[in-house]
Amino acid sequence: MIGNAILERIGRRLANYLSRPIRGFRPPTSTNFAALHENLRPGDVLLIDGDTRVATAIKYLTQSTWSHSALHTGPIPHRFEPSGEPHVLVEAEVGVGVISSPLSKYADMHVRICRPVGLSEADCHAVIDFAIARLGLRYDLKNIFDLLRYMLPTPPVPTRLRRRMIALGSGAPTRAICSTLIAQAFQRVKYPILPRVRRDDKNVPRNKLRFARREILHIRHHSLFAPRDFDISPYFAIVKPSIEAGFNYRALRWAPPAEKQIND
Repeated sequence: MIGNAILERIGRRLANYLSRPIRGFRPPTSTNFAALHENLRPGDVLLIDGDTRVATAIKYLTQSTWSHSALHTGPIPHRFEPSGEPHVLVEAEVGVGVISSPLSKYADMHVRICRPVGLSEADCHAVIDFAIARLGLRYDLKNIFDLLRYMLPTPPVPTRLRRRMIALGSGAPTRAICSTLIAQAFQRVKYPILPRVRRDDKNVPRNKLRFARREILHIRHHSLFAPRDFDISPYFAIVKPSIEAGFNYRALRWAPPAEKQIND
């Protein structure tokens, strides 16, 4: 039987390999950082188009642009950069666990803001408190199966199996998929992300079925959530900082078109 120390060492090497940026990766667009900073609110979910090996696997398995998510909490007490910039994000990273981060970490990345619509102030505080209370939880590197699945080639995978490939793991509090932590936080206050819907017609007279279908929401297990679920959720609004900052297409300055060269 392999000892825990050896498994830990193997897991750390795998995590380091998977967390390396892919050479030559360029996001489709960058973010107006000033507008992003101005428009983020506590409780917002920030989605990131990641540039690492594990990010590529997640984007393939979820058929999405987004590979990572973080919860905006507002300034977290006693957590800041050496420059003085406060940490305002809580996120879970592969091989590390739950950490806090400054917003500038994603200044040059392609990001999206997903805002929970109608979330009460009290529930927003509960979501944030849940996430902050989990800071410092470590990812279990001994459970290398959580990491090995991202080392596999990415052949065509049936849609019904993609979420299961992401959700595989030990069930530890910190997983490779950051959205698990955020999904747990929102489920604590019963705020929906992408619940399963079952129609209940048992107590509805047959002549009224057309008009009186009752829908019952079922909470998905938190391990089955992926970053893109916040993007496609009908309960989270998409906030685009450049538009919120007062976009005016007439104020844009375009470079002059290059002269067309005609070969005789």
